Amino acid sequence: MTQSSRLQALESRHADLESRIAQEGNRPRPDDTALARLKRQKLQLKEEMERLRQSL
Repeated sequence: MTQSSRLQALESRHADLESRIAQEGNRPRPDDTALARLKRQKLQLKEEMERLRQSL
């Protein structure tokens, strides 16, 4: 897998997490633990994407 295709895959997962965070946040009683976990995963992906962008 090339770095650019890896970056695209990470961007797709990042967008998916963003959608899942929005869905959870819109529930009548959002699960704070699940939200925190999703946000942590999203941040980790963002950091990995930045590292890849810098190496391109």
